[in-house]
Amino acid sequence: MSALPQPASSSSSPVHSSASPEQAAQVLRQFRVVFNAVRSHFQQVEKRVGIGGAQVWALNVIQNQPGVSVNELARAMDIHQSTASNLIRQLVKRELVRTEKSAADRRGVQLFIEAAGQLLLQGAPGPYEGVLPEALQQLPRATLDQLQLSLAQLIQALKADEQAGGIPLAEL
Repeated sequence: MSALPQPASSSSSPVHSSASPEQAAQVLRQFRVVFNAVRSHFQQVEKRVGIGGAQVWALNVIQNQPGVSVNELARAMDIHQSTASNLIRQLVKRELVRTEKSAADRRGVQLFIEAAGQLLLQGAPGPYEGVLPEALQQLPRATLDQLQLSLAQLIQALKADEQAGGIPLAEL
């Protein structure tokens, strides 16, 4: 498990005190807005195409990288390999993706999107990876750096399991 980043300390920074209940409530409301936007997007995806957002994202990666391996898919989606395997199993069962033995490594498989998967993907609302990753990529670097530090502190305060970071938001 990696250590959580800590904010840089500065002798000129003010002493940090606990937030007021009002400020904590305001931040909680902001989290609700973010979670609602993510949930609404994935509900819209599932309603429109009949599969979950993580499956749509996987289809998009496979379409853009024909012959991708399960491990490469997991890396592209920043999820655990077993989670990627489960997504692929569902997509193969629905005949949206096919697997082929890798010519280079007969133990591995390569993933290819089927015509039905391409058709489904055309009807899916974007962004395929979800609204939160796209929004985060649009933030200025300094804002993202501060957000990362602040969320690390929150995760530490929650005593949360960092392994949950490998689960797609659409699967939560």
